[in-house]
Amino acid sequence: MDIGSIFLILALFVAVIFFVGRPLLDRKAYSAEATPALEDHEFSGLLAERDRILNALQELDFDYTLGKIPADEYPLQRAALISEGSDILRKIDEYQPSESDASAEARLETAIAARRTDGALQPAVVSLAAGNGYKTVPPDDEIETLIAKRKRSRTEKATGFCPQCGSPLQQADRFCPKCGYKIA
Repeated sequence: MDIGSIFLILALFVAVIFFVGRPLLDRKAYSAEATPALEDHEFSGLLAERDRILNALQELDFDYTLGKIPADEYPLQRAALISEGSDILRKIDEYQPSESDASAEARLETAIAARRTDGALQPAVVSLAAGNGYKTVPPDDEIETLIAKRKRSRTEKATGFCPQCGSPLQQADRFCPKCGYKIA
């Protein structure tokens, strides 16, 4: 075996060792780079949690406006959500300190007010319709008004049955609500 072949085998052996050992040497570099990625992931999780709390507060206010939540439970639930939201805002401040000296609770209330005026999910105006327990929507939405009117008329007793399918009919029905058969 001549000297050239030995150098060629040795060079090939060094290249294979370098190729196999490279991931072990790069592991330290990956662990140093992984810390900012984890911080970004945690920060984005906190932002998502903040948005979830804001949505929960908005839904809580809306449900209270609709009368779905008792008056004695509403302040407790709202205070718990405000407390959780302010904790999340404090954690966000650790990642990204703000210049303002406003408290986390005040900033959370400001964010809630901004979302209300944003128009995305404003609570509807609620009123009881003719004392029958149905809640109506603002009068500018014609379709919802017609649906509410139809629901009020459906509280009456059935006045007959469809001759084709046998489902109950109301006095105001011109067509069967189930099969569409025209009532004479």
